[in-house]
Amino acid sequence: MLPLQRKKSPKAKQRPKSNTSSGHIGEVYASKLLESKGYEVITRNFRSKFGELDLVCLDKDTLVFVEVKTRWSNKFGKPEEAVTPKKLSNIARAGEYFWLLHPTLPKKFRIDVVALEVRGGKVVSEKIINV
Repeated sequence: MLPLQRKKSPKAKQRPKSNTSSGHIGEVYASKLLESKGYEVITRNFRSKFGELDLVCLDKDTLVFVEVKTRWSNKFGKPEEAVTPKKLSNIARAGEYFWLLHPTLPKKFRIDVVALEVRGGKVVSEKIINV
């Protein structure tokens, strides 16, 4: 017997196969967006027992911990709506830990959210939100 083959829908070409690849695409786009606004990206995907930081940047004399949210449809709401108070708390704890590991970085910090909406493989909305 031959294995069944699924027909690929047109949407399959537009959307990445997993949340990980979707997130990576969003993080790459967000990095370029932030760099175009004068941020310096220090690291990506910092992970610790306290949580994960998508991007860590410098904006002049401020350390910025960036959460990137990418949505391919509004089925589950706007991307920024997915950043809950608990998520912000985890980002703050992970950010404080990151700073402890890098004490020469500025003590002043903030959290930004980059919210991206993608339709047809193109970013149709981009927001940088200072939380």
